[in-house]
Amino acid sequence: MKNRFFVTFVLLLSLAGLSWNAQAEEAKGGLFVNLTTDDTWAAAMAIQFAHERVLKRGHKPVAIWLNVRGIYLADKKRLSHVHGLMKEQGKSIQDMLRAFENDGGLVIACPACAKAAGITKDDLIEGVQMGNPDLVLGILFDPTVKTLSW
Repeated sequence: MKNRFFVTFVLLLSLAGLSWNAQAEEAKGGLFVNLTTDDTWAAAMAIQFAHERVLKRGHKPVAIWLNVRGIYLADKKRLSHVHGLMKEQGKSIQDMLRAFENDGGLVIACPACAKAAGITKDDLIEGVQMGNPDLVLGILFDPTVKTLSW
């Protein structure tokens, strides 16, 4: 009797797990990455995760919010150091951001942080959008979007 109960219990758990995975795959919610650093190692990890692990698996929207020191990553006058992970691919941070955008990701610059850093819209690499409340809050407070900080 105990074995029968145990087998039934395991079967029910398995079915519940399959149901949860199917629901998670069906939902395909998005991701809002809060990137606050200009450290190229951390930034490369954040961009690669958002691009390769989330966006390319069909999740939408996927946005990278460059704020605080992260704003410097999109400054076309400031070339990024090619660090560890990026050396294998031969890409700079700016190259990674462009590839992310080309695949449908959003890169959004904090306007207050840009102003504090002395960066204008013209200083940003192509494709980076200057943030505004409607854009940022629309993604950030979407119930299907998760937030991750780097």
